[in-house]
Amino acid sequence: MLYLCRQIAILNTKVIEKHIVLEDIDPVVFYGVGNSHLQIIRSLFPKLRIVARDNVVRVLGDEEQMAALEENIEAMRRQILRFNTLKEEDIIDIVKGGRTKEMPEGVVVYTMSGRPVKPRSENQQKLIDAYHQNDMVFAVGPAGTGKTYLSIALAVKALKDKAAKRIILSRPAVEAGEKLGFLPGDMKDKIDPYLQPLYDALEDMLPQVKLQDMMEKHQIQIAPLAFMRGRTLSDAVVILDEAQNTTPAQIRMFLTRMGWNTKMIVTGDMTQIDLPRSQKSGLIEALHILNNVEGIGVVNLTQKDIVRHKLVTRIVNAYEQYDKEYNKE
Repeated sequence: MLYLCRQIAILNTKVIEKHIVLEDIDPVVFYGVGNSHLQIIRSLFPKLRIVARDNVVRVLGDEEQMAALEENIEAMRRQILRFNTLKEEDIIDIVKGGRTKEMPEGVVVYTMSGRPVKPRSENQQKLIDAYHQNDMVFAVGPAGTGKTYLSIALAVKALKDKAAKRIILSRPAVEAGEKLGFLPGDMKDKIDPYLQPLYDALEDMLPQVKLQDMMEKHQIQIAPLAFMRGRTLSDAVVILDEAQNTTPAQIRMFLTRMGWNTKMIVTGDMTQIDLPRSQKSGLIEALHILNNVEGIGVVNLTQKDIVRHKLVTRIVNAYEQYDKEYNKE
């Protein structure tokens, strides 16, 4: 947050005016519905005049209370960054009791609805552990095991904790068994359909206005794999999704983009390869070549880790059984 300050003499009394800019949180969450949070803050600091406009809070009044307000607004800001919510009782706890909520053990981040994102299976916990222990992680498993969602949650946490300066998300632009032909629009319009699952996960964890701002400032970048050539990706969490649809040359190019202070997560599902039958999957080759390289972790998720509708598990099992029988023939 930014603070702009000036002193005003009113009836020979020293009065401080400050402008507090809410830079990295959603002002709507801070102000509350109908400015309800702002009204509580005003009642708790009666010697101050507090006016809010857009993301700027203008405060005029007693110097001592001003300092206390600044400290409490910073605590509220940290609370919003952690939990994406701020309740009336939280404000009272912070101002009157000096208490802030701690992040429960095991929770990565909170969604916009206040739901905790945390590992829901043993292998999902292994993915989190592998991320902390290695600079590069391969997460391989069937649909619905949470590998992409959990990876993006780890990246969002790194950005919030300032452990990384940016998030870079990529996917190969391969159609899932159907030819879409020529798509209308500019380059962004053409590639967005391939990247929509990544947008969905980000929108679940970050306020819409904040997400848009981060993308405009290139703190969050989403691009097809072809756009990675020639780049060095430093100070970032980089995620390659649907890596089973990369060619050996593509994934080799991607993995060698790694720069300083960067973590890479590569996700894929071996049962959903959409490449031509004559084309070898780059993910299969990379796992074989890099299997024993120090600093690279490999996590295999299974049907037991599926966290979508219970029917998804049955569908995956049925197709696996069919594939086994088909391969026998």
